[in-house]
Amino acid sequence: MAIHIVDRRLNPGSKSLENRQRFLRRAKALVQGAVKKSSQSRDIKDVLEGGEVSVPIDGMDEPRFRREGGTRDMVLPGNKKFVEGDILPRPNQSGGKGRGAGEGDSEDTFRFVLSRDEFVDLFLDDLELPDLAKRKLAEVESEGIRRAGYTTSGSPANISVSRTVSRALARRVALRRPRPEVLEALEAELSDCSEERRAELMAEIEALKAKMQRIPFIDPIDIRYRRFETVPKPVAQAVMFCLMDVSGSMTEHMKDLAKRFYMLLYVFLKRRYRHVEIVFIRHTDRAEEVDEQTFFYGPASGGTLVSSALQAMHEIVRSRFRPADWNIYAAQASDGDNSYADGEVTGRLLTDNILPVTQFFAYLEVGQENGLSYEMPNSALWTLYEGLRAGGAPLSMRKVNERSEIFPVFHDLFQRRGPQERTAS
Repeated sequence: MAIHIVDRRLNPGSKSLENRQRFLRRAKALVQGAVKKSSQSRDIKDVLEGGEVSVPIDGMDEPRFRREGGTRDMVLPGNKKFVEGDILPRPNQSGGKGRGAGEGDSEDTFRFVLSRDEFVDLFLDDLELPDLAKRKLAEVESEGIRRAGYTTSGSPANISVSRTVSRALARRVALRRPRPEVLEALEAELSDCSEERRAELMAEIEALKAKMQRIPFIDPIDIRYRRFETVPKPVAQAVMFCLMDVSGSMTEHMKDLAKRFYMLLYVFLKRRYRHVEIVFIRHTDRAEEVDEQTFFYGPASGGTLVSSALQAMHEIVRSRFRPADWNIYAAQASDGDNSYADGEVTGRLLTDNILPVTQFFAYLEVGQENGLSYEMPNSALWTLYEGLRAGGAPLSMRKVNERSEIFPVFHDLFQRRGPQERTAS
């Protein structure tokens, strides 16, 4: 028995539903671009509050079919200036989609307000942790759905047509329900038979029809529904190590840039991933694992030994995060200053212990507010990391001097990309 479902709902505004979906996808891209553009001048707390964005009105028109061409005669009321055959002047194109200067309001942008959740979701929509691949089915809270046979009750959307028909066929065979072919044969014989045989055939046909009515083609006891059950679903486990330099060479502006970067990273991880551990490590000439409050707001100062932070990360990985089960990431922020004698130790720790077990290592170098650091020679740490990356190490490196650069740099580091693009970054 074939089931045909016809959707007779009208498309919105008598427009093509497929065209409308294309329009919505195009509009989403425009809004995302506006969100990223406006986020460059926002503070972290401003991002969490949402706000107003504007998009070009040219891209907000929904496509539709129009009839054009041919010859038409039209009479427009109120025309006292032109007659047939006159050439109309081209409208003024300056000032967007609107009237000329002094002739009324112009309209070139579409403005609307996004809520906090909408703004953050749009900003983080195309970001991800790279190479999130290692999985472990342990201590997970996520659940998946899988098929679990059939049941006699359920939603009409879950009816199993094949199983229902097969059970109905078995029931009809068991109860000896007459087949339509038998009735057709008897009716064909009825047209060419004797009177005595005709009475017998009529009685037999009536008996078969009555039996067919007593034994329906589909009975409620035949109907079977697909059954589903929830099962534990493997969840990718990940840990992000946040390594921040808080030594005396880091000015308040540099620390502010680093903290803004980590605050944005924290929002990103908590918003997009459910099973991500975050380990905060700050260092001067010695490193310590701290809580979130101390990491962002606790005062500290001293000398600089980058290797102390990498050594602390290595010990934590070895004791708590088995590389075979965990996706390990690291984000380091520093002004690039490091002890000359510590460079070799830092490089050896990265090459031998850190990079082989990490999926992604991001280094953010913060500079002075006036931007002069771009014109100065590369720092000791930048030179070291650049040499490692030239040798094929999975390092991504960026520099920032101003607050407005934090958002684009963060988006550039964690945007969704292919393996080849990720290696080149």
